[in-house]
Amino acid sequence: MKKTIFTGMATAIVTPMTADGIDYEALGRFLEFQIENGINAIVVMGTTGENATIEYEDQKEVIRFTVEKVNHRVPVIAGTGTNNTAHVLSNTKNACEVGADAVLVVTPYYNKATQNGLYQFFTTIADASRVPVILYNVPSRTGVNLLPATVAKLAEHPNIVAVKEATGNVAQMEEIRVLCGDKIDIYSGEDALTVPMMAMGAKGTISVLSNVVPRECVAMTDACLAQDYKTAAELQLKLLPLTNALFSEVNPIPAKAAVSAMGFGEEHIRLPLTPMEDDHRAVLFAEMRKLGVKV
Repeated sequence: MKKTIFTGMATAIVTPMTADGIDYEALGRFLEFQIENGINAIVVMGTTGENATIEYEDQKEVIRFTVEKVNHRVPVIAGTGTNNTAHVLSNTKNACEVGADAVLVVTPYYNKATQNGLYQFFTTIADASRVPVILYNVPSRTGVNLLPATVAKLAEHPNIVAVKEATGNVAQMEEIRVLCGDKIDIYSGEDALTVPMMAMGAKGTISVLSNVVPRECVAMTDACLAQDYKTAAELQLKLLPLTNALFSEVNPIPAKAAVSAMGFGEEHIRLPLTPMEDDHRAVLFAEMRKLGVKV
């Protein structure tokens, strides 16, 4: 049996920034906020962390800082994926060197690899990594879908331990469960599907929503883990308006606006992403206030 990296709720954290670089003071306070509110794992340098526009050396330093700040209180998972295999290998080596507990590797975007290409790509990364690998499937952003049959082949690799399923298709997750059984853990990559996915056997969620309301998100996954799906469903529905507001523009634009309004750094976001539009911002902040978040 492979080791489970975490169960419950992991936050794919934003990266606080200024015009001059990474805001480590705000990042440190934000990490403490997440841990104090019971989060089960931290994902750093994922999509929500703007890894696509952060230089490789800065990525390594953000991961190192996060690992040291968290100090083994929860697992730290580092996003190391790009569409350049050599860069992924280098990023993964860096993440291993600074102490990440696992790496999260997205399917290569734009290249649009075949399923055989995806299999060879992930196998190459898993062979080289000194820490466990979590596959990340998000076709809406990458243009390619890692199919269940390919996940099943990859699940045979001793260093590939989980998949973050962000297709929005519960049926695809079910097929992975049928083909893989307990050979690979599944995490929801869609906040709106946390409860349905966990009801079908997912171990938890890698979340954008928990940047803003970590305690409520943890309560939802705790209820699922206790098989109290009635309570979990009530929480899922309560949080849905905020979830929708956080995806009213492409992630991480709304998440960065929300976290900044909560006091964790400037709302600085790097081009080609731009600050949140005023009408969407008003809805987002209104939903945050309804849940007791001070903005």
